[in-house]
Amino acid sequence: MIACSTQTGIEPRTTIVDSKQLLLVIMPDWTSTLGAMTRWTRSEPGATWQRVGDEIPVVVGRTGLAWGVGFDDAPGDEPRKHEGDGKAPAGIFPVDTAFGFAPRETFPSLRLPYVQLTSTTDCVDDVKSIHYNTIVDKGRVSAVDWQSAEHMREVSQYEIGVTVGYNKPAAKGRGSCIFLHIWNGPASHTAGCTAFDEEKLREVVFWLDPTQHPQLVQLPKTAYSRMRSRWQLPQV
Repeated sequence: MIACSTQTGIEPRTTIVDSKQLLLVIMPDWTSTLGAMTRWTRSEPGATWQRVGDEIPVVVGRTGLAWGVGFDDAPGDEPRKHEGDGKAPAGIFPVDTAFGFAPRETFPSLRLPYVQLTSTTDCVDDVKSIHYNTIVDKGRVSAVDWQSAEHMREVSQYEIGVTVGYNKPAAKGRGSCIFLHIWNGPASHTAGCTAFDEEKLREVVFWLDPTQHPQLVQLPKTAYSRMRSRWQLPQV
């Protein structure tokens, strides 16, 4: 999943080479909770990134950011993400499946795969479960082997959202249930997700196109400056 080099340190996921859609989140520093997202597109892999739309204020985990799974070759004094640390993952991650309360047919322009949340939809954060870091219908599994999970239909901020392809396949204890979802305002924070205004979120959800291999990049300013050229990311 990660191409690592002993000469240059951490490298991006190989999937960003093929990506033509990018969600870029930059935070002031590792402990900031309020930052900004911009959208980017390009005509073909290797072409120059072009910005789409305005900057979107976002909030992340209550304790900021930490390098996610696959980016552990980062400098040793920079944080690594672990379950329950209140940090959103830093790095490059695919954006894969939308979810929400409404039926799929109410979103005719949606291009992402979609999961309608019900009263039995759980995202499992119990590290002992075989379903760790997975959204499951607990009414359809042979055995409920978890003691802890997010009951997603009960979370109003999940009325619409997108799953981030973080920690898959799951490394136990390195973080779970990472989403883009509705925020409670710029003074709020999350448990490790990235959240923003509902109207802007809907705009982003319907803009994303799986054929363009969309990716989420999240970094503090210092790490972005260090990695931008190496990862062939936009100049901001």
